Amino acid sequence: MLVLFETAAGYAIFKVLDESKLQQVDSLYKEFETPEKANKILKLKHFEKFQDTTEALAAATALVEGKLGKSLKKVLKKVVAKEAHEQLAISDAKLGGVIKEKLDLSCVHSPAVAELMRCIRSQMEALISGLPPREISAMSLGLAHSLSRYKLKFSPDKVDTMIVQAICAVWSVGCKTLLDDLDKELNNYNMRCREWYGWHFPELGKVVTDNLAYCKTVRKVGDRTNVATTDLSEILPEEIEAEVKLAAEISMGTEVSEQDIGNIRHLCDQVIEISEYRAQLYDYLKNRMMAIAPNLTVMVGELVGARLISHAGSLLNLAKHPASTVQILGAEKALFRALKTRKDTPKYGLIYHASLVGQTTAKNKGKISRMLAAKTALAIRYDALGEDTNAEMGAENRAKLEARLRQLEDRGIRRISGTGKAMAKADKYQHKSEVKIYDPSGDSTIPSTSKKRKFEEVEGEKSEQDPVPVTKFKKPKKEPVAEEQEAETAAESPKKKKKKKEKKAEEEPEEPKEEDEEIPISEEPTEKKKKKKKKKVKEEEDE
Repeated sequence: MLVLFETAAGYAIFKVLDESKLQQVDSLYKEFETPEKANKILKLKHFEKFQDTTEALAAATALVEGKLGKSLKKVLKKVVAKEAHEQLAISDAKLGGVIKEKLDLSCVHSPAVAELMRCIRSQMEALISGLPPREISAMSLGLAHSLSRYKLKFSPDKVDTMIVQAICAVWSVGCKTLLDDLDKELNNYNMRCREWYGWHFPELGKVVTDNLAYCKTVRKVGDRTNVATTDLSEILPEEIEAEVKLAAEISMGTEVSEQDIGNIRHLCDQVIEISEYRAQLYDYLKNRMMAIAPNLTVMVGELVGARLISHAGSLLNLAKHPASTVQILGAEKALFRALKTRKDTPKYGLIYHASLVGQTTAKNKGKISRMLAAKTALAIRYDALGEDTNAEMGAENRAKLEARLRQLEDRGIRRISGTGKAMAKADKYQHKSEVKIYDPSGDSTIPSTSKKRKFEEVEGEKSEQDPVPVTKFKKPKKEPVAEEQEAETAAESPKKKKKKKEKKAEEEPEEPKEEDEEIPISEEPTEKKKKKKKKKVKEEEDE
């Protein structure tokens, strides 16, 4: 039986001299108490030494992943293939299956083999000649460090753990982020600085709108009386510098002491330092994101990409999420609230802050966020699992999304044509003024036609169908006021009587209107009415 033993220095192949000892697993360690006893059981047949640490790391990595490395395959073909009839004892059953499949060698893995490997490791220096203990210790330490880096996927240029810890300290998993905190502090300091220095030189705040330029100006000028003799060309443009000097001559601010100016300058120094640190931090984030996830950065930007990685925990964890999860990542509270209340689920989470979603109209934000999440999921997997580090795929997918966005925006001004692709031509605009008059008839709930008219029309139709003579009913008339006045003033002069007669003659044509409003059942000639009126007039004249 042959034994394959892996070390940090290389591969060792031993020949088992006494196989009967392997059957006694519990007492096997007693046979390896001394180097002399160990040499009676095992004999070194071949030792393949690694050339450098890179080869050792590649071999160790292949063994960890259960693969057959090039160096191991070469050794097995060179040594073991000559004695193919013998079994090969190995420490990994998965590796034994690969060897048997590719080299057609019989491999053995059992508790006795595992105990044998432990015993060989205890007497490795005596069994493998030509390797000093100090050299083996150095090789083991170097290989351990290299293998640890590989397991942690550590790389100075590409590391998602650095994104989460060092870089994505900018985007902590909590609500607040370092950049947000810096922005809040800067805004607070700028407001205090403007308010404090505004008592002395209030006009400067209106002329210089940029906060950083304002603080630099205040730090360099100090008292406003020094503006005329201070050169501000490095901070402000010529036009604004001239306005500042002119405003300083006619300023309405109060006088302050040198101690106040010193404290204001110290506050300005703090604002400038924080601004420079924020700019440096943002550049650092930008460079790290382009190194770790270039395609993700091209798709959604540095800040949104860093937030997504931080929210998922790592780039590899983010790559495991489907596109639907990437779309609503960061809106978990709204999602579960919508599921609980059976309402519409959110359309976007952190991805809402991407530039492609921001430049879209409110109508198309949902569609663009869904398409962007799908392409972003592909970019994340390419960055996490791909071997290339270029951003070509991200740029290509972003171009497709921009074309789709233009298509969605232009859809509203297309018209149906023969080809279906012709754009609508914009006609010349002509303003047409239409004045609408208010119709007060809509305010009344009373029908436009009176009930009397309707009743007359209905009765007229009946009279045409059944011509039956019907008597006319009249309302009881009120006695005219003129008759009462004549009874009271019977002794007045005849002139007044004539005037009264003229008035009655004017009032008489109005009486038929009142009679028309009566409820007639059938239409009769008006000759009888005229005769009755004439009789009344004669009776009044006789009286």
